[in-house]
Parts: sequence; C-alpha cells; structure tokens
Amino acid sequence: MRRLLIFVLIGVAAFILGLLLFNRRLRRSLTAPREPITQSLTQQALIGDDIRIPTQGGRMLDGWLLPGTPGHGVVVITHGWGANRELMLPLARPLQSAGFTVILFDARNHGSSDSDTFSSMPRFAEDLDATLAWLKTQPALIHEQIALIGHSVGAAATLLAASRRTDIAAVISLAAFAHPDGMMRRWLAEKGLPFFPLGWYVLNYVQWVIGARFDSIAPINTIQSIRCPILLMHGSEDTTVPPDDAQALFDNRPHAQVILRILPGEHDASEEIEHHIDEIVSFLKPHLGATQMPIERPFEQPSANAP
Repeated sequence: MRRLLIFVLIGVAAFILGLLLFNRRLRRSLTAPREPITQSLTQQALIGDDIRIPTQGGRMLDGWLLPGTPGHGVVVITHGWGANRELMLPLARPLQSAGFTVILFDARNHGSSDSDTFSSMPRFAEDLDATLAWLKTQPALIHEQIALIGHSVGAAATLLAASRRTDIAAVISLAAFAHPDGMMRRWLAEKGLPFFPLGWYVLNYVQWVIGARFDSIAPINTIQSIRCPILLMHGSEDTTVPPDDAQALFDNRPHAQVILRILPGEHDASEEIEHHIDEIVSFLKPHLGATQMPIERPFEQPSANAP
C-alpha cells in the first residue's frame, strides 16, 4: 500500500511538472516577436514629435504624434501582433497629408515600448485607452474629433475599445478576426495539435492567463456595441484571417453605418491600403469635422464581393 502511494505521488508530481513545462512552452510560442524601430521621424522625413504615454502597471508606451490641420480631427492607429508603429507609416503619411493629426504608439512588448509579463488583445485595448487618455490631456487636441484605425489584433482591440466608449467618431478595422476561438483553432491546426485534450486545454489556459473569456472580447460581439460609423477592410487573399471573418463582422453590424470592403491583398495589406487611401480619407472626413473634399471614387453599396 505504501509503495502504491509513493507511485501515485510520483505520478502526480510528474504530471504537474509536465503541465508546468507545457504551459511555459505554450507561453513562449504565443509571445509576440519584438520588431525594433529602425528610423526616427527625422530620418523618415516626417514632421512630428516623439511621445511617451503611461499605461497599465506603471509601464510606458513610445509613440509619435504627427500634427495635422487644427479642426480636422485626430486618427489613432494601433498596429498588429509583432508589429510596431513604424510599420503603420504607409497609412499614417497620407492621413497626415490629408490634414489629420495622427498618433501612433507601440503596444507593450512591441517596438520600443516597455516590456510586460505578456501581450494579449485586451492589453492592446488597454494601451489604446491609455493613449486616448493621454490625448485628452493635450490642450491643442482636447476638442478634436477622434477616429480609430487598427490592424489585425490591433483592429480587434480597436473594436473592443470603441465598444466601451462614447467619444469615438469613426472606426476603421483592417483585417480583424471575428472570434479569438477561431484564431486559436487555426493556430492549433498549424501546430498539428489535436483539439481534445490539448487544444481544449490551450484555449481555456489562454483565457485564464488574459483574464477574459473569448466571448466577451470577440469582435463579432463587441462590434454590436459600437455606435459610430465603421469601415471594415479585409484582403481577399488573407490566409491568416480569412475574409469570411470580415463578412461575419458585417453580418453582425449594429447599425446601417457599417461598410465592408474586400480588397485585393493578403493579411499585411499595407501596400494595397496605400492604393485605397482615398476611400479611407473620404470615410473619415465627414466624421472628423473637416470639410469634405470631392470624392473621385465614391463608396459603393456595402458588399462582401466589392472589388
């Protein structure tokens, strides 16, 4: 009997140790890579200022403020997983040229911002909220209308943040996923992990770590609480987040002021977005207080099959 008890204790200890090692490896696999900032605004030949923004846990975010024309509104851009503010400049440059003030920031564990214990979509939303709180302390910007643009995980975080606020004039989502469960299941399939029991455990472990149930933060649910106009843009050849996710978001739109545009391109559609910047500017201008300029290519009727 004593020997059996010893074997049981050894077995339990081995199981716990294996579980801890699995959790550690899992967290490493889900850690966002840090892409460094390679050039300053001066080197980028851009007019703007370096900014530092306090966020949760005493951490600081690094960012840029690109000034525009007073009264034309502020656009806050949130990058995606493993990216940084510099990679969003192909979008920020033409927005500044159109007269908008643009704010870009690095989420925690990204770019040159402070490190933290882990990254998650809700933490991206926290950093976006911190950036908006900082914006409200700037006398020159406090009365400006605000629009939010996010890419991928940053887009999901943008939808989450906007769903909790009433001070946002417009939202643009670039390649947002519809539900974290779907993203995680695709990741598990890529890793060759069976859903039961490993996949089921991974999904529940991740929800425990980030402190939120997937259903409560899923864009397909949070979008329903957003009251401002929304533009959903998605690449037709996106294999990271399939275009069906964009259609699902559109199908769950909260009001008539939601536009879906399926564009050519993959998940990182920065180059393709440059070709459609006129649509983005035309969408933003009426909602940010600027006088609307003539639109060469007006928006078509919302359609998942729009070219």
